[in-house]
Amino acid sequence: MSYVAIIVLVVLAFVLLFSVVKIVPQGREFTVERFGKYTRTLGPGISILTPFVERIGRRMNMMEQVLDVPTQEVITKDNAVVKVDGIVFIQVMDAARAAYRVDNLPYAIAQLCMTNLRTVVGSMELDEVLSQRDSINTRLLQVIDAATEPWGVKANRIEIKDLTPPTDITNAMARQMKAERERRAVVTEADGEKQAAITRAEGAKQAAILEAEGRREAAFRDAEAREREAEAEAKATAMVSEAIARGDVNAINYFVAQKYVEAFAELARSPQQKTVIVPAEMGALVGTLAGVGQLVGLAKDQQNAPRATPPRPPRTSTPRTE
Repeated sequence: MSYVAIIVLVVLAFVLLFSVVKIVPQGREFTVERFGKYTRTLGPGISILTPFVERIGRRMNMMEQVLDVPTQEVITKDNAVVKVDGIVFIQVMDAARAAYRVDNLPYAIAQLCMTNLRTVVGSMELDEVLSQRDSINTRLLQVIDAATEPWGVKANRIEIKDLTPPTDITNAMARQMKAERERRAVVTEADGEKQAAITRAEGAKQAAILEAEGRREAAFRDAEAREREAEAEAKATAMVSEAIARGDVNAINYFVAQKYVEAFAELARSPQQKTVIVPAEMGALVGTLAGVGQLVGLAKDQQNAPRATPPRPPRTSTPRTE
C-alpha cells in the first residue's frame, strides 16, 4: 500500500507541476483567468500560476495571419453581377481584447470583409470595379481596420484575389478591346503616312529651293560672262574704230575676216549640217586674208622701227613795217 501511495503522490505532483508551470512559445500569448475572470497575459517564456486558483484562458496567435474571404456575387452600380473574393492580412495586437471582445475572431473578420466588399463594389460601376482594384483595396482596408480596432486586431492589407464578370460582359469587353486595338492601329498607320508625306513634301521643297538657287547662280554666271564678252567686244570694236579713224583700212579687213571665219566655223560644226557649201566668191575672202597679212606685217614694222621726232614747221618771219 505504501508503494501505491507513493506512486499516487508522484503522479499528483507531476500533474500539479504541469498545471502550475506554463511555457509560452514565441509568437504566442496566453491569458490567465482566476476563477473565470481575466487577470493578466503571459508573454513568451516560462511562467508560474497559482495552483487551484489560476488557469490558462485563451491561447492567442500574435503573428500575422492570412484569412480567405469567400467568393460572393456582388451587383455593381450599373446592375452587372460580378464574382469577387479576396484575402485579408491581420495581426492581433492586444490578446485580451481579441480573446474576450469577439467570439470566433477569424469568422467575424471574414464576415466583416464580405459585407464591406459588397458595399464598396456595389457603389461603383463595372468599368471602375475592373480598373480600380487598388482603390477598392484601400477603401476596404480603411473600413476593416477601423472596425477591428476595438477587437485589438490590426488589418495590415486587403487584396482582391479574383474578380470575374459575367460571360456575356466578358465577350463584349473582348470585342471592345479588339475594336480599340484596330482603331489605334489605323490611327498609327495614318500618322505614319502623314509624317511620310510631310517628309517627302519637305524634301521636294528643299530640292526645288536648291534647284532654283542653282539656276539663279548659273544665270548670274552667264550674265557675268556675257557682260565680260560684251566688254571685250566693245574694246575690240573701239580699237578697230580708232584704227579706221587713223586711216588704217587693213584693220577693218582683219575684223571682217575674223567674223567671217567664225561664222563659217559655226556652220561647219552644226550637227544638222551634212553638206557645207563654200561661197563662190573666194577672191574676196583671199583679198581679205591678204589684207590681214599686210596688217600684221605693218604692225611688226611699226614695232621694229625707231620712233622719229616729227619735223618742226618752218618759221616765217614777218616783215617789219616802218
